[in-house]
Amino acid sequence: MDMLLMRISVLFWLLLYSFVAVLVSGECQSHQQELLLGLGKTLNSSLSAKMRNWDQSTNCCSWGGISCDEGGRVIKLDLSNQLISGTVDNSSTLFNLQHLRQLNLAYNTLSFSFPCGFDKFSNLIYLNLSNAGFTGQVPAEISRLTNLITLDLSVNSLLTLRPLKLEKPNLKMLVENLTTLRSLHLDGVKISASGNEWCKGLSSLANLEVLSMSNCNISGPIEDSFGKLKNLSIIHLDKNNLSAMVPAFLAQLPNLTSLKLSSCSLHGQFPREILQVRMLQSLEVLDNKKLNGSLPEFHHNGSLQNLVLSGTNFSGTLPQSIGKLVNLTRLDLSSCNFSEAIPSSLSNLQQLVYLDLKFNNFTGQIPRFDLSKNLAYVDLSYNKLSGKIESFKWEDLQNLTHIDLSHNSLNGSIPSSLVALPSLKRVLLSNNQFDGEVTGAPKVRESLLDTLDLSYNQLQGPIPAYVFELSRLSVLVLSSNNFKGTIRPRDIRKLVNLTYLDLSYNNLSVIATENYSFLSSFPKITTLKLASCKLNVFPDLKNQSRLTYLDLSQNQISGEVPNWIWSVSDDLLHLNLSFNQLEGLQKPYQIVPNLSVIDLRFNRLTGHIPALPLSATYLDFSSNNFTSSLPSNIGDYLSYTIFFSVSSNGLTGAIPKSICEAVNLRVLDLSNNSLSGAIPKCLIGQMDLLGVLNLRGNNLSGQIPNAFSRKCSIETLDVNGNELTGKIPISLGRCRKLEVLNLGNNHINDTYPCHLKNITSLRILVLRSNRFHGGIGCPADKRPWPKLQIVDFAHNSFNGKLPNKFVARWKAMEVYDDEAQLNVKHLRFEVLRFTGIYYLDGVTVTNKGLQMELEKILTIFTSIDLSCNNLEGPIPDVIGKFKALYVLNLSHNALTGKIPPSLGNLQQLESLDLSSNNLSYSIPQQLLKLTFLAVLNLSYNQLEGLIPDGKQFATFTNDSYEGNKGLCGNPLTKQCNDANHSQDLRPRASKKTQNDEFDWQFIFIGVGFGVGAAVFVVSLMFWKRASQWVDDNVDKFLAENLPKMGLVYTRPCYDNVDTDGNLEHDKKQYDDDDDEEGGESTEEFRGRYCVYCSKLDETGKKTIHNLGCICHDSPPSLSPSSSTSSSFSP
Repeated sequence: MDMLLMRISVLFWLLLYSFVAVLVSGECQSHQQELLLGLGKTLNSSLSAKMRNWDQSTNCCSWGGISCDEGGRVIKLDLSNQLISGTVDNSSTLFNLQHLRQLNLAYNTLSFSFPCGFDKFSNLIYLNLSNAGFTGQVPAEISRLTNLITLDLSVNSLLTLRPLKLEKPNLKMLVENLTTLRSLHLDGVKISASGNEWCKGLSSLANLEVLSMSNCNISGPIEDSFGKLKNLSIIHLDKNNLSAMVPAFLAQLPNLTSLKLSSCSLHGQFPREILQVRMLQSLEVLDNKKLNGSLPEFHHNGSLQNLVLSGTNFSGTLPQSIGKLVNLTRLDLSSCNFSEAIPSSLSNLQQLVYLDLKFNNFTGQIPRFDLSKNLAYVDLSYNKLSGKIESFKWEDLQNLTHIDLSHNSLNGSIPSSLVALPSLKRVLLSNNQFDGEVTGAPKVRESLLDTLDLSYNQLQGPIPAYVFELSRLSVLVLSSNNFKGTIRPRDIRKLVNLTYLDLSYNNLSVIATENYSFLSSFPKITTLKLASCKLNVFPDLKNQSRLTYLDLSQNQISGEVPNWIWSVSDDLLHLNLSFNQLEGLQKPYQIVPNLSVIDLRFNRLTGHIPALPLSATYLDFSSNNFTSSLPSNIGDYLSYTIFFSVSSNGLTGAIPKSICEAVNLRVLDLSNNSLSGAIPKCLIGQMDLLGVLNLRGNNLSGQIPNAFSRKCSIETLDVNGNELTGKIPISLGRCRKLEVLNLGNNHINDTYPCHLKNITSLRILVLRSNRFHGGIGCPADKRPWPKLQIVDFAHNSFNGKLPNKFVARWKAMEVYDDEAQLNVKHLRFEVLRFTGIYYLDGVTVTNKGLQMELEKILTIFTSIDLSCNNLEGPIPDVIGKFKALYVLNLSHNALTGKIPPSLGNLQQLESLDLSSNNLSYSIPQQLLKLTFLAVLNLSYNQLEGLIPDGKQFATFTNDSYEGNKGLCGNPLTKQCNDANHSQDLRPRASKKTQNDEFDWQFIFIGVGFGVGAAVFVVSLMFWKRASQWVDDNVDKFLAENLPKMGLVYTRPCYDNVDTDGNLEHDKKQYDDDDDEEGGESTEEFRGRYCVYCSKLDETGKKTIHNLGCICHDSPPSLSPSSSTSSSFSP
């Protein structure tokens, strides 16, 4: 009954409005006409269609926007949307039209503070001043309009700099006397009230049916008193910082038809019963990231037409009962956490027009939409959908204009019936596994297609000819496929509306000669990507005055960069010419000031660094042959730069202090040059935004400045391979975001860096080849460095035992489970959010003398190298828990005891080097479980007994075991007899037997012999190969005999030594001859390294190992670099 009365009431008022609106008297009263003419004179109404016929010679009741009662009095004035400007102040004749019942001045530009004469309209039932141009405080006089049924004071904050506000009077004072109010619109009015205030302020409006208060600066929570407004049908409170839970009592509002709570910072669980309100037609709660919920079972023939939950934390599955929402026209569940299959019942929604399920975790196949013939928009991108789509009846979706299935795992061929749909404008199928040839031919003359993105698939064959007949095509993206063939000028020229073209990374050959430009007829082209298109010359783009993005990278273009390319367009923002064979820059040249991205890496450019544009944000000149010094005023050109790299060139001189003026830098890479001098103190202390500082491979000297600020943002600090001295700065402990610290190959003289123990984010710590000394570990250390995954302390003077408790704190090395596999990623620094530009951290992993530069470091890759120190005692048994460990090198120390059997638990281990220690007992049989072990070196210890036989051990040679006289069995020539096999394999007691007694007379004889052979030995020093032979045999002799005397002997570590006797650092050589020599030297390294055989499976969730892969002696050298990932996003 209440529902029926409400409907009758609403119908009555609608009829009343209509009746009042059409009432016109026979003759307008003269004073009413004069008032209207007076109003017209104060307004600028030249653009108003309604006020053009305001002529005193005609009946004013017939004027546009005017309605009169039977007595000729004006009762309705509607001048909305008339582009009227001017002033309506308190003296305006408008307020003398005291018989007005309806006043609508909405959407004009009346420039004056809110006038105060509205209380004169005592009969007013409808007042709409939304976006009329009034500013300031809403006057109290409006609160006296006690007959008001509709009040609309809403304002669009984008249309005015001075919004309306409700302070005095406040909301409660404004509406407490408006008891007949049924519709209240205050959108954009700054109310600034808490939930307790505004909810109680509205409690007097018992008849209120429509409440719209979006973007009003009100806060939460929504109080219980709000639930007393039982007649509410429409509630729009979006774009307020409510910061509250959604109250369940909203489901008790029997007339609720529309609820908007978008962008309200809602949290907690969304009441499912609200979704089951039978009258509900529209629900929008988008952009509430902390709002949880799930979908209930829906009633049959529900009223719901619009359901928008995007940008929330709704999760679970879509119920099959969603197919009962037969009136649903819009379903937007994008950017939520829904999972499992999309229910097939979705295809029953015949009224569905808009479907957006992107950015979820849906799996399985796409449901058929055979019955949803009204579908116009479909977006299922960024899910985990699979299966084929060619068997669908796409031809039935005649109204489809937009389809996006990108970033899934769909396969099979692309159906020709999809592309041929007559209304289709956008087809986005990138980042899938579609294969085969693209066939079919739509009616190209009738086609409305303006966007076609098939990138990042496995499509083959030639590009279909019909693609070049689509005259309305604006965006064409076919990159990263297996298309083949030749693209000629006549093919492209037909696409007269083309603005975005990407043919990169296929097997295409684009013909573009200097004299014949295939783009000269395209005045609208803005983005051109032809990376890896076998270009050997620059296409003639001189006429492309609107070009903003140009990518010609990874081609075969040689010679000079033409000078016209820098100023081809005033709008040019992005220029990528990397990975070509360019040798210089044609002069003179002038770079357009707006150019933001310049990428010239991996060319053959020489001379000085190019002139820098003042507005550049990304500059990469790495891996060229520039030989100049950095300009002294370089900081003047880097004011807006966030990424700057000149690594791997031949730059000399000092780092100029002006570079510290580049305060916006996130990445600074000056590595692998010949820079000298000290590290500027300001580089450490003033650049608070700097995330990556890479100075490795230079000739920098002095100390690392002790100037790291408390705002330090550095995540990667790499100074490997310089001439730095001193200690690790104490202030470095302030860099709490630090992940990569590489101090290797310097002359730093310090103890273990305990002052860094609070940096819990640390993942890579390299102290290799310095002068560190003392014990490893920190007293009373409770900070675990839980993420540490690569440890390299080799070639130092650390001594003492390895603390079991300290090593046990490297928790990241223990994790190799499903959760770790799901979260696997590369160690990288995000240069700027949402740009797709990353800096990939790199580190050198050394195994058996082979240095490998790892550029893409998986977060599950772990390595420990403590070789060439003075460590003693047993190997910590806790290392056996490091299930994620790939490399373990403890060689050339003085470790004793047995090899822990727990090392057999390291199932990912690929390299194990325990050579040149004093380990005893037998080789544990548990090591047979190391099925991925590719490198094993146990030489020069005191191991005894049978060598484990089978599995990976069958692949190792004698070199792995030499220097252990007690070992027997394959692959050694010494075989184990029964006596050897059954003997007690415990190490000999320290008490010497008669056979173990050392013959001192023999020693004296040996000394005499040694003196006699001195001349011979000295001569050997000048014969490199013989000298090495003598060193090796002396080491063998001492390693075998000194332990019998109760002494400890550690075989020395041999590094590459230059002619001056200094350790060679890992630096790039620029001379071609040097490169060849370096290539030959790698052939001397023995052993295999199979980290590159470990990859992610097809799902990307789990790492797998290819047992049949070829392990390379010298993997390709990689260096830290930038990485970009992008796809077209219209």
